Amino acid sequence: MGRHKLHDDLQAMLTGTLLAAFGIVLFNEGGLLAGGTVGLSLLLNYSTGLELSLSFVLANAPFYALACWRMGREFTFKTITCVSLTALFVHVLPRVMVFSHVSPLAAAVFGGLLVGVGILVLFRHTASLGGLNVLVLYAHKRWGASPGRLQLALDAAILLGGALALGDFRRLLPSILAVTVLNMVLAFNHRPGRYSPAT
Repeated sequence: MGRHKLHDDLQAMLTGTLLAAFGIVLFNEGGLLAGGTVGLSLLLNYSTGLELSLSFVLANAPFYALACWRMGREFTFKTITCVSLTALFVHVLPRVMVFSHVSPLAAAVFGGLLVGVGILVLFRHTASLGGLNVLVLYAHKRWGASPGRLQLALDAAILLGGALALGDFRRLLPSILAVTVLNMVLAFNHRPGRYSPAT
C-alpha cells in the first residue's frame, strides 16, 4: 500500500484528534484518571486547576525531541500538529456542548472508545497524540510490540500513581475500565503487518 496523500492525512488528523478530544472531555467531566499523557494532563488539571488544554500541551512537550530523534521529522511534525489540534478541541468542546451530568461509567466506556479510535486513526497515518504514544509506536515499529498491551502496562502505573497522589481511590475502578476499553481498541485493531501506510 502506498503512502497516504496529503488530504488523506489532514482529514485523518482532524478526525482522530476530534474523537480523542471528545473522549478526553468525557474523562474530565466524569472525574476520571487515565493513562499516558492524557492521564498526566488530567492529574495536573485536578491537582492545580490548570486549564486542561494547556495541561495536555505541557505534558506532551518533553517527548517532542524523542519523537524527532527516533521517529523522524514527518512523524514529529504530525504529532505536534495533532497535540495542538487536540488541545484546541479540548478547549472548545465544553464551550459549545453542555454536559449537565456524565456518570463515571459512561465516561469510562464512551471516553475510552473515542480516545482509542482517535489514536488508532492517527497511528494509521503515522501520527500520534505524543507522549507515551511516541514510545509505544516506536516499540511497535522497532520490535513489533503490541501497542495496546504495552500502553496498558504503562497506563496501569500512571493510574495507580495518580490515585495515590490525589488520595482518591474512588476514581480508580472506572478509570481502569476506561484505560482497558481504550487499549482493547488498540490491541485488537493495530497489529504488526495488518496495516502498512508507507511501504
